[in-house]
Amino acid sequence: MRASEVRTLAYRARVGRGVSVLDLCCGVAGPGRMITAESGCHYLGVDFSGSALASAQELAGNLPCRFEQAHLPPLPEGRFEVVLLLETMLAFPDKEALVGEVARVLEPGGRFAFTVEEGRPLTRQERARMPAADTVWLIELAELTGVLRDAGLTVIWRQEHSSSHHAIATALLRCYRADSPQIAGQIGTQATAELITAHQLWSDWLGSGRVRKFAVVAEKQ
Repeated sequence: MRASEVRTLAYRARVGRGVSVLDLCCGVAGPGRMITAESGCHYLGVDFSGSALASAQELAGNLPCRFEQAHLPPLPEGRFEVVLLLETMLAFPDKEALVGEVARVLEPGGRFAFTVEEGRPLTRQERARMPAADTVWLIELAELTGVLRDAGLTVIWRQEHSSSHHAIATALLRCYRADSPQIAGQIGTQATAELITAHQLWSDWLGSGRVRKFAVVAEKQ
């Protein structure tokens, strides 16, 4: 996500000073650290990768950020005013279980702010082409809205980012191809080929409308 997109999503989720924020699958917490620095929120980032969290803690410096290592779901115990899930909804095959856990930890009136790749589930042929297809679980917008509604969450804001994310995927693809010998020296030939293949597919799918990208805020009733 671009910084401006993260800021808009945080604003629409009413992240502000003193607001309790749980950031799921935060990685090194670039967006979370930015939001904390700019808003003064109370931030907890959760990820399964200990090395990512160690980097996040170091990069956070004196920011009032906390981090916990956990495999999700279930979510950490506690109540939060905002739950963030950026660029990772795609990796959860069971959206109902995830959203149910989000609803459980949200306070009444709390907001779930997330990004999602929207579209029909991949066909068998598409799954065969996509590297690490076991982390690619598309969902159509109507179905996702129903999953949210069944968990007691109502969509209060939504914005499409398909065009900008198509441009990013295409630019990354161009760079990866140009620098493939150097990248292969770092991560290996196969991993480099898979990186290029994946970005080619995302560029094609976002460009053709096979997949659309949205930022969403849903509020707990």
